[in-house]
Amino acid sequence: MNSPARVIGFVNAAHFIDHYSMLIFAAAVIVMGPALGMAYSELLPYATPGFIAFGAGSLLTGWLGDRWSRRHMMAIYFAGIGVSMIAVGLVQTPLQLGAALLSIGLFASIYHPVGTAMIVSYADRLGREMGLNGVWGNLGVASSALVTGVVGQFLGWRWAFIIPGIVTILIGVGFIRMVVHEDRSGVKQAAAQARVAKNDMWRVVVALLIVVIAISTTFNAVTVALPKLFAERLSDLTKSPALLGVIAACVYVFGAMTQYTIGKLIDRHSLKAVSLPLSFMLAPFLYLAATLSNLPLILASIGIVMGAFGQVTVNDAMVGKYTSEEWRSRAYAVRYFVGFTAAGASVGLVAWLYQQGGFVTMLHAFAGLCLLVIAAAIILPAEIKVPAAGTN
Repeated sequence: MNSPARVIGFVNAAHFIDHYSMLIFAAAVIVMGPALGMAYSELLPYATPGFIAFGAGSLLTGWLGDRWSRRHMMAIYFAGIGVSMIAVGLVQTPLQLGAALLSIGLFASIYHPVGTAMIVSYADRLGREMGLNGVWGNLGVASSALVTGVVGQFLGWRWAFIIPGIVTILIGVGFIRMVVHEDRSGVKQAAAQARVAKNDMWRVVVALLIVVIAISTTFNAVTVALPKLFAERLSDLTKSPALLGVIAACVYVFGAMTQYTIGKLIDRHSLKAVSLPLSFMLAPFLYLAATLSNLPLILASIGIVMGAFGQVTVNDAMVGKYTSEEWRSRAYAVRYFVGFTAAGASVGLVAWLYQQGGFVTMLHAFAGLCLLVIAAAIILPAEIKVPAAGTN
């Protein structure tokens, strides 16, 4: 039998790597542009196919996780994403860059439907483990900006991809040696402990779709744009890429703390009670951030990441509570297909809105989108508690 703590530990590391790998380019593009002779708005769209594959690929990977093996899919994930990161560091042309970023997106699509389902299967307390798992993903986002800024400044942008690629492959070797495939059906689980009235299930589906599209689009847009936003708006504080990376990392730490706190609240309260007050955070902070700079912008950015990352934990817990073990990877696949496909489109949207009116136009547009999050939280019905699968 696998040790639940060991499995969850590897899956948490995979979540860190997943978000880290997808956002290296967002931080490195600032120094890649001059090296490749391309403007920021010209180079950024090369990441779009990878972000779309990040979401679209989840349908196939989630199905394979349920029907074949979640453990084997995670082994492929570690090896594939590690090799893909190294490939980006070796590219010579924009076309090669687009292909290598697409490869990262394809292998990264394995994690969320498969890895999140593994977390739910092995979790003793669902909210806590989902919150901690979210923290690891958030730390991957924060570390990507920090490490890429430092490595890019002192070793060059290529090593910012090659070094984490090598580390990922080594972690994958450890996973293959220490985690064996097994069937978790019939084992006591913390998941599937909540239900809603049958005639209210449509409200769950509608609320989930609305909030997933709005949050995923905003989440990805903010994480992609934040390094460039800070480079423009924090110039009075610093122009060092490394220090800007440190500031971005510190902002994301608040998101990590929020995810842990939201996870603990989910174990104690209904999803509606947690998500409703949380839903009011994003729109005001996005609107304010549009015209701020220096320290006020940093404070508004903290509010944005707290609202966005906290809502992601609510969304994942919702799927975990309302789906059975044998369908869980496929349920997460649909959730992430919708979310990451919308998120992939946000990369091109960021570039277009930036060309139209800079970050003022971009942030105001996403503030309007996040008003839908409030509507989704209001639509969400109350829960009816039921015993977990495998319990007496």
